[in-house]
Amino acid sequence: MGTFDYICLSFALCTAVIAVCSVFYYRRKTKSTLKCASKMIDDAILGNFSESVFDESLLSSVESKLAQYLNSCSVSSKNLSAEKDKIKELIADISHQTKTPVSNILLYTQLLGEQDLSEESSQYVSNLSEQAQKLSFLIESLVKVSRLETGIISLNPKQSDVASLLSTVTSQISPKAKAKNITVKVCETTEKACFDPKWTAEAVYNILDNAVKYTPCGGSIEISATAFELFCRIDIKDNGIGISEDEHTKIFSRFYRSPKVAESEGVGIGLYLAREIVSGEGGYIRVSSVKDEGSVFSIHLPREA
Repeated sequence: MGTFDYICLSFALCTAVIAVCSVFYYRRKTKSTLKCASKMIDDAILGNFSESVFDESLLSSVESKLAQYLNSCSVSSKNLSAEKDKIKELIADISHQTKTPVSNILLYTQLLGEQDLSEESSQYVSNLSEQAQKLSFLIESLVKVSRLETGIISLNPKQSDVASLLSTVTSQISPKAKAKNITVKVCETTEKACFDPKWTAEAVYNILDNAVKYTPCGGSIEISATAFELFCRIDIKDNGIGISEDEHTKIFSRFYRSPKVAESEGVGIGLYLAREIVSGEGGYIRVSSVKDEGSVFSIHLPREA
């Protein structure tokens, strides 16, 4: 082997050794950087993060930016908590300040109605009482929604009988259904689901109340329960006016009223409240409806917590 060949071989070997060392060095450095970044994230999750690298490296820049981000998150969290406390105070104040005046209006209209009044005056008193009841219902509904949204009211789902839930709700809606000669049929069920009995009864009642409201006199409503692997589905089927397809996603919005029922009683908050309650329990609501052919509202409640 000549001298030139020997020099080339030595150069190639040196180059290979340097390349291998460089690979190991960068792999070790990358691993060290990733471990450091992982520790920074773990400390951030635990709330123990603090800057410790003070140089011009890229890692130091990342650490500094992470510290700024966590500080801004902390400030935002404190502001959000403060805003939530203010909302709670406002809701409590509204509830307290409006409850007594509205109750007094209802009481005085009832007392006026018992007096010997002219036909015209009696009509005025009746109208006043009706509007006061609507105002009372609206305030009560808004307070409930606000309490749910801000976490003042917490849902406590537990394993319960669906039959008991349906019995409670149908007994509540019975007077309204009888007034319109609407038949409410409840299919027998032995199913159980995981839900808050009090609040779920309100959610189901709101949907059933809509069914009675928008079903013509002499119509019918059928309530049934079907068990699946993960959910128990409660179907409320009516033969009322139905809902057009383009409104299926709108009806669960707060204060939404379909143009064709704008003159009917209601404020458009019942279905919104029902959805908030059911979703808060880990369930969901679906609607299947054809205009002028009735509707089916399906409430899916989890079978287990």
